[in-house]
Amino acid sequence: MLRRRGVFVGMGLALVFLPAVAYALDGRVDGKPVPELQVTVDTIWTAFAAVLVFLMQAGFAMVEGGFTRAKNVANTMMKNFGDFSMAALGFWILGFGIMFGNGNAFFGTTGFFVTADTGDLYQALSWTSVPTLAAWFFQLMFCATAATIVAGAMAERTRFLSYLIFSFFISLFFYPVVGHWIWGGGWLAELGMMDFAGATVVHSTGAWFALAGVIVLGPRLGKYSDLGVPRALPGHNLMLATLGVFILWFGWFGFNTGSIMAARVADISTIAANTSLAAAAAAIGATIASWLLFGKPDVTMALNGALAGLVAVTGGCAWVEPWAAVLFFGFLPGVVVVFSVLMFEQLQIDDPVGAISVHGVSGALGTVLVGLFHAESGLLYGGGVDLLMAQVVGVVGVFAFCMLGGLVMFNAIRIVVGLRVSPEAERVGLDVAEHGNDAYPEFGVPAGGGVRRA
Repeated sequence: MLRRRGVFVGMGLALVFLPAVAYALDGRVDGKPVPELQVTVDTIWTAFAAVLVFLMQAGFAMVEGGFTRAKNVANTMMKNFGDFSMAALGFWILGFGIMFGNGNAFFGTTGFFVTADTGDLYQALSWTSVPTLAAWFFQLMFCATAATIVAGAMAERTRFLSYLIFSFFISLFFYPVVGHWIWGGGWLAELGMMDFAGATVVHSTGAWFALAGVIVLGPRLGKYSDLGVPRALPGHNLMLATLGVFILWFGWFGFNTGSIMAARVADISTIAANTSLAAAAAAIGATIASWLLFGKPDVTMALNGALAGLVAVTGGCAWVEPWAAVLFFGFLPGVVVVFSVLMFEQLQIDDPVGAISVHGVSGALGTVLVGLFHAESGLLYGGGVDLLMAQVVGVVGVFAFCMLGGLVMFNAIRIVVGLRVSPEAERVGLDVAEHGNDAYPEFGVPAGGGVRRA
C-alpha cells in the first residue's frame, strides 16, 4: 500500500514539475501544448524551407566554381560536398547542443548527439513547436552555409584534407558558440542584440573565418606583381556564377522565411517581400557603382551586389519596412560591396569570389542597420540607442572571436597537416593535383602534362 502511495505521489510531482521544464519543441511552445494541426503545418513548412536552404549549397558551388579557374573546379565542387557532410556530423555530435542547449552565457551544455523528443534540453527554442529533429535539420542548413562561405575565399590553393578538418571544427564548436551567444540565450542575447536569420550568426561568422584563413594562406601565385600590384585572375565561367546567384536568391526565401520555424502567413509575406526588394536594389546599386568606376557595368560586381543585399537584409527582414529594405538593406550594401572588394584586393587579401565582402562586410552592415531601422526598437523609430549599441557590440565581439579562433585553428592545421598545396600543385591545378580529375577533360592534356585517365 505504501509502495503504491509512493508511486502516485511521484506521478503527481512529475505532473506538477514537468511543465516547468518542458521548454520547447515536440508539440509545445513555451511549455504549453499546441494543436496537432499547427504542429504538422509548422513542421512541413520548416522542412520545406530547410530543403530550399539546402539547395543553396548548389548555388554556392556554382558561384565559387564559376569565379575560379577551370583547373580548380572539381576541387571546388568537392569542397562544397565535403563541408556539408562534415557540418552534418559535427552539428549533430556537439554543435546543436552547444548552440541551443541549456547552459550558460557562452555555450550550451545539454542535448549533444541529437535525438527525437528531447525538447526540454533546448530552452532557447521555446518559441517553436516543431519536433527536435526537424529543428536540428533546419538549423543544420545554416551551419553548413557558414562553413561553405570559406571555400570560395580560400579557393585555388587550400589542401582538401585541411579544408575538411576546418569544416568539421567550425560546425562542431565555433559556429555553435556564436549562435549560442545570439540565438541560444547567451550574453549577446541578454545584451539585447537582434539578428533575425543570421546576418552575423551565419554570414559574418563564415566570412571572418574566411578572412583569417586567407591571411594565413597568403594570395594565389601570380595574383600580385613584385611591387604588390594586383593582377586579374578571371573566373572561367560567368554563366555558372550567374546561375549560382539565381539559385542562392531562390534558396534565400527559405533561409529567411523559414527562420520563424512556423507557418505564419503575415510574417512569411513580410520577410519574402523585404528579401526580394533588398536583393534587387543591391544588384542595381552594385551595377551603378561599377559602371561609374569602370566605365562599364561589371557582371561579377552585379552578382555580388545581389548577394550583398540578401546578406544584409537577413539580419532584419522581419522587422524593417519595405522602403528601408530597398534603400538601406539593399542599395547601400550593393554600393558598399564594390568598394569593399576593391579595398581587400589592394590590401593583398586574395579572395577569388569576394566572399569576405559579401558575407562579412554586408553582414556586419546589415546587423548594425537593424539598430537604426527596426520598426519598433530602432533608433530612428524612437526606440533609443540601446539596440544600436547592442548591435555594434555584437558585430565587434563576433569579429574578435572568429578572427582569433580562425587564426589559431588555421595555423594549427598548417603546422600539423599543412594548409596550402605546393607551388607545383597550384600551377597544375587542384583538380589534377588533389583529386586526379578534370572538370573539363575535353580541354586537352592537363597543365602538368602526363596521360589523362579514362
